[in-house]
Amino acid sequence: MRILSNLLILCLLGFAAHTANAQTSSSPLMLNHIAIYVHDLGPSTAFYKDVLQLKEIPEPFHDGRHTWFTIGDAGQLHLIQGAEKNIKRDKNDHLCFSVASMEDFIANLDKHKVAYTNWPGTEKAPTIRVDGVKQIYFQDPDGHWIEINNDRPGK
Repeated sequence: MRILSNLLILCLLGFAAHTANAQTSSSPLMLNHIAIYVHDLGPSTAFYKDVLQLKEIPEPFHDGRHTWFTIGDAGQLHLIQGAEKNIKRDKNDHLCFSVASMEDFIANLDKHKVAYTNWPGTEKAPTIRVDGVKQIYFQDPDGHWIEINNDRPGK
């Protein structure tokens, strides 16, 4: 009887593991990280840390060519040194982050002397989308475009 009981427990554990694995393999994709190729890691790291106020996290390479940041539930942002200098970037190709207070974020941009525009390019003016969301755009030290908006759940 004890052998049958143990076999039943093993079968149930195996079924539970198989079911959990089947659920995991059919789950939708989840963002793990975004990698940005930069020319000079020092200024880019300072920009993402000070201007975007992202929290730096440990990176496994320890080679002086990588900086990793957490971007919350969305995953991580990885900066990788080695890109050519002065690559022209199109505004349509951008990262977007949402903030609770556009005014506070803009004050931080002003403090760091980072110029920002609306979508058409008017300086120091947000775009207001048809749904009321405010957006601004600026570039990191390598010219990568960044959008900041106030589109937050439950606002």
